[in-house]
Amino acid sequence: MKTLQKIAIPISLGVLGLIIFNSCSVGIPKGATAVQNFNSEKYLGRWYEIARFDYRFEKNMDNVTATYSKNPNGTIRVDNKGYNYVKKEWKESIGEAKFVNEPTEARLKVSFFKPIWAGYNVIDIDEDYQYALVVGNSTKYIWILSRTKEIPESIKQRFLEKAKNIGYKTEDLIWVKHD
Repeated sequence: MKTLQKIAIPISLGVLGLIIFNSCSVGIPKGATAVQNFNSEKYLGRWYEIARFDYRFEKNMDNVTATYSKNPNGTIRVDNKGYNYVKKEWKESIGEAKFVNEPTEARLKVSFFKPIWAGYNVIDIDEDYQYALVVGNSTKYIWILSRTKEIPESIKQRFLEKAKNIGYKTEDLIWVKHD
């Protein structure tokens, strides 16, 4: 029995460590490249979520927005809001984002539940910072954002094409309703 405990405890701790390490992944999907010469000041402000995959934490949400502002310590405050149309209530989640490398590379990590961090990678953005394509650390996470409640068809197609080329199943996107 003692031999089993000597083996089981380290293996259990190793598996737990691996789970925690994987949950803190701040990578970028293979084939994706974060925007270079990124201007975080221009990125700050309110964004409307135009499309996403069906994530557990955004289930049944419409009117979803993300507002980014600078914290006094230089990190970025992330304020996500949305209306749960099933429960008929507004939900809000406040998080923090930090740059993975240099602030001129649009690779960030975001946390809503410290110490767990997730990848937040802007892989396409128009020159006026009005429309953005954001992905997580894998092809399970994607968002199309806009400064307004709509997105031009040309930008939509550009983002969908880029996402498909990386391996995203864009037919699974949920197109968010905004009142």
